[in-house]
Parts: sequence; structure tokens; C-alpha cells
Amino acid sequence: MRTLLLPFLLSSLAFADTPKLPGIGEAMQKMIAKGEVAGAVTVVAKKDGVLHLEANGMADIEKQKAMSVDSMGWIASMTKPITGTAIMMLQDEGKLNIADPVAKYLPEFAALKTPSGKSANLTITQILTHTSGLGEAKGPKADEAHTLADLVPIWLATPMQFEPGEKWQYCQSGINAASRIVEVISGMTFDEFLQKRLFDPLGMKNTTFYPTDAQWSTVATGYAKNKETGKLEAVPPRADFGKRGRPPQGNGGLYSCAKDYTRFCRMLLNGGTLEGKRILSPEAVKILSSVHTGDLPCGFFQKPEFGSHGKNYGWGIGTCVLKEPHEGLATMLSPGTFGHGGAWGTQAWIDPKKEVIYVLIVQRANFPNSDASPVREAFQNAAAKALGK
Repeated sequence: MRTLLLPFLLSSLAFADTPKLPGIGEAMQKMIAKGEVAGAVTVVAKKDGVLHLEANGMADIEKQKAMSVDSMGWIASMTKPITGTAIMMLQDEGKLNIADPVAKYLPEFAALKTPSGKSANLTITQILTHTSGLGEAKGPKADEAHTLADLVPIWLATPMQFEPGEKWQYCQSGINAASRIVEVISGMTFDEFLQKRLFDPLGMKNTTFYPTDAQWSTVATGYAKNKETGKLEAVPPRADFGKRGRPPQGNGGLYSCAKDYTRFCRMLLNGGTLEGKRILSPEAVKILSSVHTGDLPCGFFQKPEFGSHGKNYGWGIGTCVLKEPHEGLATMLSPGTFGHGGAWGTQAWIDPKKEVIYVLIVQRANFPNSDASPVREAFQNAAAKALGK
């Protein structure tokens, strides 16, 4: 009976403004009452439509501005799967292969040496899976950069951190190097490429590196939890993102909203298409969401305080992939679930086996580990319980 009712349920919900699943809003209200976040937008979706869309709490406590289903937020590293998608679009067109050396498109990389003195010969796959060992761009020169091209010599002037492929270590410069490759091949700035080739076709109207004044008015305030008082205190937007004159950084520069990011996720769950528009081939989606890091421990659950679950995760092309579920917030997810979190607590995960998408928009600046946040766990538990019914 459940199977027969599902198409009807999805078609009905597609026309509802804010369909809601039971229990999710209550779970978010508990997190808000505990002072974990000021507000949250939650989405549960399937291939054919949205099952749940709800806003709870406040976008701005001081102004008493309620969180809306249209509220935008800084999605930080949830930008990375979008960067991976841009690379796979170019592979679909035969303009690159992820096995190619980075130096084929960024010739400056040809002289890069590893800590042992060998030629680095970094591949596109390595820079997108955090296995490159590339140094990070930090300091005044990085702060003064206006374009991705400005960052290239800064990456290369920084000593490599380890031999390529030796281990997994989160690396922002690698993702941004991939963004620069998109620019070189396409002849467009990275933000222009994404706008023309991804955001406009998918109808992602409020996803951007550079919010307009009207969009800024909908961006939820970021909060940090005071360690002494436990109260949420407002923090300013990150100075290195969001303003024109700064590079369109593929590692974490995007602002978006739950509705938009859900459309992106639905495209991936649908094998590269949404509402008749093909963005990626099914094979490209498979490559994007498959593990390319072998048996290397990966991800943000490696430390004992987060369960020592490094072996449970692998890395795809700009995506984190759950190889084996573990206790806690991965219990309800299937092997092969992929997605990414963001520094301020935003989360988006696609379970291709159960065909379920989970999207969470919050703006909390100092979670000890945003992927392991109690808000994410409460949301996914409530969603799984509701779906189980």
C-alpha cells in the first residue's frame, strides 16, 4: 500500500507550499530551546519532489526576525560538491579527464615538488579528494587576492604538506585549484560558469558567491555559542567570502537557501537531470559520488571524540561518501550516501539506496564538528522516524 501511495503523495506535495513531516519541527524546536541554533530550515526530498519543508526559530534574534523557508545562509563547504559537479560537466564534454595532471591546465604546477623532492604530478582527482598534499594559501597575500588566478602562486609558494596520495587531509587550496581549472577551460570566471551552466538551468535563483542587497536582507545571522554562558551571540559574516572583489572560491564561497540546494541534490539523485534538463550524465554522477580514496581513513569523524570512524568514510569528486553506516547520525543512512557539510552547520546528504535527500540550513559558527552536530542528528533521526511511518 505504501508503494502505491507514494506517487500520489509526491505529486500532491509538489503543489504544497510547505509540506511537513511529523516530528521534525518539534526536534528543531528542542535544539533551539537548548541554544544550539537560533533557527533552522529543514528539507526532506525524493527524486520527484519535496516531502518536507519547514522553518523554525529565528533568522535574527535581536531583530526578532523569524526564520523563513526562503532564508539564505552561508553554505561554506557545501560549495565543494558544486565545484566537483562543474569539473564533471567538463569531463562529460570531453574537455578534461579527472585523471589528467593539474599542470595540463595550470602550467605553473609543473614545477611543484613534494617534501621528498620529487615532481608532484598532481592529478585533478587528488586535488578534489584531499589527497594532494598541496599547501594552503594563507596570510596577507591571500587576503589581497581578487581572482582565483591570484591565488595560484600563493599555493605554489607554500611547501607541500605530504607526498601525494599518502593520506587524506582536508585541503582548501586543492578545491580552489579545481575551480581555476574550470575558468581556464571555459573562458569564464568560476561564478559566471556556475550561474550560466548550473544555477540558471536548475532554477537556483538564490545561490551566489555575491549576494545582492535584496539577498543579503534574507541571509540569516550567524551565531556562536558562548562557552561560559551557553548563550548564542551574533557573529559577523566571514570577510573572505560574499563580497565582490574577492575570488569566487569553490571551497566554500557560496550563499544559498534550502530550496535551491535541494534542487541541486534532486538533480544528482535523478542521475544528472531535473525537470527535463540534463546537467550531468549518469556516469558522471556515479564518478562524483564514488570513493576515489581507497582504504585511506577520511572525513571528520576520525578523532576518538567523534567515534574514530575514519574507515567508515571515503571521498568522491568534491563529495564525502559514507562507506559503512555507524552509530549515531549515520544509523539511518545507507552505504553510498554522499554529500557534504559546511562550517556553520549546514548539511546536505543524498541516500541513493533509499532515494532520500536531507538538507539542513542553520548558521552556527562554533560547533566542535558541524558534521557531528546534535542538530544534524536530531533532524535526521526525526526525518527517518517520520519516513518509517
